[in-house]
Amino acid sequence: MIIAVDFDGTIVEHRYPEIGREVPFATETLKKLIEDHHHLILWTVREGKLQDEAVEWCRQRGVEFFAVNKDFPEEDTDKNMHYSRKLKADLFIDDRNIGGLPDWGVIYRMISEGKSMTDLLQEEWEEEYMPATPKKKKRWWF
Repeated sequence: MIIAVDFDGTIVEHRYPEIGREVPFATETLKKLIEDHHHLILWTVREGKLQDEAVEWCRQRGVEFFAVNKDFPEEDTDKNMHYSRKLKADLFIDDRNIGGLPDWGVIYRMISEGKSMTDLLQEEWEEEYMPATPKKKKRWWF
């Protein structure tokens, strides 16, 4: 799966143009997604030196992106007259998501288990409020 990931407010706290503190478990989750064979694209408003700093910050923490601000590493926007800025990703992880950014543990569960936020909330609700089905008693004649 191709997953586009924002930097400021998603991987790190908002401190643009500085780099904020890491959002808890962000890089650990990203490394796990890479281990699970997903292609991660850093999709950020940062350009030039600021973008390079963000990429290096991630690299120092063991997160290597498949591409940065483009669909694939070899894409050359200077030579392609039909270049589209719209990224072709299966998922986007961004703090500006409707409902905000879930914690990184929830994000990992959604991706690895193929579940929506609704599915996870339903499961949580059922665990909390639905009584467990009582087990049938064993009878000697069965």
